[in-house]
Amino acid sequence: MDKLSDDVIEKKLLRYPDWDYYDNALQAEFEFDNFKDCFSAMSRIAFECEAQNHHPNWSNVYNVLKIALSTHDANGVTEKDFKLAAAIEAIVEVQD
Repeated sequence: MDKLSDDVIEKKLLRYPDWDYYDNALQAEFEFDNFKDCFSAMSRIAFECEAQNHHPNWSNVYNVLKIALSTHDANGVTEKDFKLAAAIEAIVEVQD
């Protein structure tokens, strides 16, 4: 999969208001009501990551989940990252 240009990434991000592009990755931070809700979302995201065979760099502190998406083989952001970002958005939206 080919790495996307900065211009293409910025245009595509218009459809993903919760995501930013920096440090060569798509980045998002989601805040939940409590740890249980955050961990529940992480578990659902993990199953989607396995299904897509694409895994984020992420961290969790109590009710905050930080996610960074980048395709390591391409050394940057690809369509694969946007596909996973869309799936994560759908999962997090259900949690709201």
